[in-house]
Amino acid sequence: MFKGAFTALITPFKENGKINYEVFSELIEYQIENDIDGLVICGTTGESSTLTITEKKKLIKYAIDKVHKRVPVIIGTGTNNTRSSIELSQYAEKVGADGLLLVTPYYNKTSQKGLVEHFTAIADSVNIPCILYNVPSRTGINIEPDTVSKLAMVNNIVGIKEASGNFTKILEIISKVPKDFAVLSGNDDSIVPLLAIGGTGVISVLSNLFPKEVHMMCKAYYDGDVKYARDLQIKFAGLIKALFSEVNPMPVKDALNLLGFFVGNPRLPLTTVSLNTHELLKQELDNIVQVN
Repeated sequence: MFKGAFTALITPFKENGKINYEVFSELIEYQIENDIDGLVICGTTGESSTLTITEKKKLIKYAIDKVHKRVPVIIGTGTNNTRSSIELSQYAEKVGADGLLLVTPYYNKTSQKGLVEHFTAIADSVNIPCILYNVPSRTGINIEPDTVSKLAMVNNIVGIKEASGNFTKILEIISKVPKDFAVLSGNDDSIVPLLAIGGTGVISVLSNLFPKEVHMMCKAYYDGDVKYARDLQIKFAGLIKALFSEVNPMPVKDALNLLGFFVGNPRLPLTTVSLNTHELLKQELDNIVQVN
């Protein structure tokens, strides 16, 4: 299940700050129509940290019902509170989630021993697959390769989204986990490089905009057409850089608005992008498609 391109889907908001379910539905259909391999709801890109528990539950159920098993739906249920993570994980399982994405605890952080106990407690509370999420630039803590190896022995911990950018440690992880343990890129600028060392796919921000192309990047690599996969990675290099020129998901929301999806603005403390970033995004999009 955890192979290919999974979109870390944004959460669209209305001008009054409420979730825009009409646009959310459009985004889901756009993704599925363009061959995306799966969707991640309530992740970092979905601004989960500013959604209330009530909003999260409604959004989760809406997405699962809307997708209706056409592609796997992975729910971001990890927090820095183990009990809260368990509660949301069990709810996601109850309403039909295909898997969970569990970020490392942030702010309070923990030790490597604490990571093992935290993730194991969540995984043991459900019966669906769990993906670890390592993003030390946001959380202030790295899941070390030996820790990943220990967690890979937990029955339903089946993979990791790696957004550390540290290929030395990622390679060490791949060498220490079972062959069927999924290693997904958390960085759009290194999809093909990670596939080349044994990765299985990507949880992508870029695919909010171009799901078919990110799907094809992965598929081409699996099918042995490394040149085509590489060419796609290079083609989108400028846009990927622009998408991370300010804090995600500020730029991708601006880019989606430019493409006519009208997803609204991020919630505070995130803001709209600067004029310079807006113009950069428009220029990079213009290099790929004409934006009015």
